[in-house]
Amino acid sequence: MLRVIAVLLLIPLLDALLLVVAATQFDGLSALLVVLLVVVTALIGSLLVRAEGRHTLRRIQEKLATGEVPTDELVDGGFLVAAGAFFLTPGFVTDFLALLLAIPLTRAPIRAAAKRWVITPYLDAKAQGFVTGNVYVGGFPGQDGAGGPSAGPGTGPSGPSGGPGGPVRGGDDDGSPGGFDHDNATDIDFEERDDE
Repeated sequence: MLRVIAVLLLIPLLDALLLVVAATQFDGLSALLVVLLVVVTALIGSLLVRAEGRHTLRRIQEKLATGEVPTDELVDGGFLVAAGAFFLTPGFVTDFLALLLAIPLTRAPIRAAAKRWVITPYLDAKAQGFVTGNVYVGGFPGQDGAGGPSAGPGTGPSGPSGGPGGPVRGGDDDGSPGGFDHDNATDIDFEERDDE
């Protein structure tokens, strides 16, 4: 999280340095052209983000109407919000980043990378492995050798024979339902007691 904050603080700093260098290295007319260029890119960028936002919203509505989950479109919507904020921030670096996020051709690989390295690991950590399917297959979480996340299906102390960590079966060798082994179990009899 600190890295993300550092990058977000570094981008405006680079923009400010570039604007100061561009304003001081050139004469008054060139500095005015630099400021005009920043304003024009912000205006054109906001129009581009608005058009792409309408297109993305239309695709979200189409997917929802057909019963599909618009995951890519929702990520695109988040990128377009970030692109709009970058276009409104004066500077060349933010305008370049906003242009990468606003154009569909460059947004697609950024979306794929974000889904692979940011979104899926975050959701997988919050859902304890259900997003990628890396869930416990048997035993108790944290129990040594009993089907933890490093153990594969059917592994554990008793292996693939149906014990802890093994596959769940409907019955055991003695024919009892639910995989309960009556031969090795200690029977507990509950008797009715009269308190009188």
